[in-house]
Amino acid sequence: MSFFLILFIIFGLIIIFAALFTVKQQTAAIIERFGKFQSIRQSGLHFKIPLVDRISGRLSLKIQQLDVLIETKTLDDVFVRLKVSVQFKVIKDKVYDAFYKLDYAHDQITSYVFDVVRAEVPKMKLDDVFVKKDDIAIAVKSELNQAMMDYGYDIIKTLVTDIDPDSQVKEAMNRINASEREKIAAQFEGDAARILIVEKAKAEAESKRLQGQGIADQRREIARGLEESVEVLNKVGINSQEASALIVVTQHYDTLQSIGQETNSNLILLPNSPQAGSTMLNDMVASFTASNQIGEAMKNGPKKLKK
Repeated sequence: MSFFLILFIIFGLIIIFAALFTVKQQTAAIIERFGKFQSIRQSGLHFKIPLVDRISGRLSLKIQQLDVLIETKTLDDVFVRLKVSVQFKVIKDKVYDAFYKLDYAHDQITSYVFDVVRAEVPKMKLDDVFVKKDDIAIAVKSELNQAMMDYGYDIIKTLVTDIDPDSQVKEAMNRINASEREKIAAQFEGDAARILIVEKAKAEAESKRLQGQGIADQRREIARGLEESVEVLNKVGINSQEASALIVVTQHYDTLQSIGQETNSNLILLPNSPQAGSTMLNDMVASFTASNQIGEAMKNGPKKLKK
């Protein structure tokens, strides 16, 4: 009697465990009775009739992502590989359609993505593919939403996450970019060199201007000094011609003294012709004579004034 009781208890426990089941959060369980759809159970603890009802399948209600790799050709005949990421989920109220109407949802979504991308990208040039990748994603999402809504799937987002042209095309694009940057760098270097030349020319011009102004000021002061010297000599009774001769002789001696102060200095006076040499010698003798006469006059002048 106790043996049958134990068997009955064990059988009862098996039936209870077979009748109870749990469904995880964000999951839906499909219950069939003798192969026919019976109900959809959401998350929690549930009961089914053992040996009559069975769990036919479970569907996740979480957002899923499918990455689709597509190779296609652009308008300018460049082959490019695109990676399109599709984020989708099963609509909670359409679990029946998602489970019974479509066997391979991923394959269906992939087919639609291929169809849309290969219809849109050949209309664009390679540069436009990079710029208008969001337009491609929007077109894919719009097409998928219309097709997959009837199957109980909601397309949340589509993203073009990678655009990979052929390696030779990428190298050519890099060379073009490098050439453009080198061109811009050369332009900047040329501008800098031109500015440097202009500024250097301006500095030289300013230096010449200041140098000329200095020479002019120097000559002006020399002329003023000579004028004052002539006026002083005129006041002591020396006329302008004699004063000029005296100044010339004084400058002559100053020049000789300056030359004598320098070591290893030589002075050579070469006349252009014998006649010119004779004239120069006569002029020098006349200058020395005039200088002597002026000196004697200056000595006798004060005596006359005393008398």
